[in-house]
Amino acid sequence: MSTRSLGPTVATLVLGVATVLGLAHPAAAAGHHYVALGDSCSSGMGAGSYTSESGDCKRSTAAYPQLWSNANAPASFRFVACSGATTTSVASSQLGALSSTTTLVSVTAGGNDIGFADVMQTCVLQSEATCVSAVNSAVSQMRNSLPGRLDSLYSAIRSRAPQARVVVLGYPRFCKLSGNCVVGLSETERSATNSAGDTLNGVIAKRAADAGFAWSGVVDEFTGHEICSGDAWLHSVTIPIGNSYHPKAVGQSSGYLPAFRSAV
Repeated sequence: MSTRSLGPTVATLVLGVATVLGLAHPAAAAGHHYVALGDSCSSGMGAGSYTSESGDCKRSTAAYPQLWSNANAPASFRFVACSGATTTSVASSQLGALSSTTTLVSVTAGGNDIGFADVMQTCVLQSEATCVSAVNSAVSQMRNSLPGRLDSLYSAIRSRAPQARVVVLGYPRFCKLSGNCVVGLSETERSATNSAGDTLNGVIAKRAADAGFAWSGVVDEFTGHEICSGDAWLHSVTIPIGNSYHPKAVGQSSGYLPAFRSAV
């Protein structure tokens, strides 16, 4: 076989291998009509650089949806995630961005439904016993009321964007156990909140799978970068207080972005 006749065959083979291995993703991504839904972990609260139009929603130019869009130049991009959003408010105020032409959706939701911010405030300001009680109450909500709320939201997303690949992302563990913090939450409180976070992620992952959506956890990405790790990608208690226990800009770019990118 001549070299000339071999060339097209090799090129075809290389292109085929690249497609199988996912190396052709940027070209495919360019055709996406992408909508970013969710709460503060998707809006980028804590990462700074908030857009003026987003107001209290605190949508950041350093948030993973914007970073992914910058890198992949999708055909269209709607960024409607909002700090403080619950499954109900995502459904009522964000799903208008979806349509039958939407091909890619990202979403984080569930943490505000069970009042995780209030739980963390309780743990910071009150006794260890009160903290553990608040955590247990939140876990009960995760197991009993949250699944139905997630099912309702996911059904509404699928109804409005029937052709879309939907990527549901989880939440990081907040604290490194036996870490280098000498103040703040006790080891018992850190263990309790981490365990509750694992339960929350487990509930969300199960509901996402049952809806036929892709699940991408972020615990692995944040491991070694929790609060008390010495290289935290999350804010501890800080000013402004709303940033507390939210990812920093590096948590968005090195934690959430890779987790999302791997599932697209």
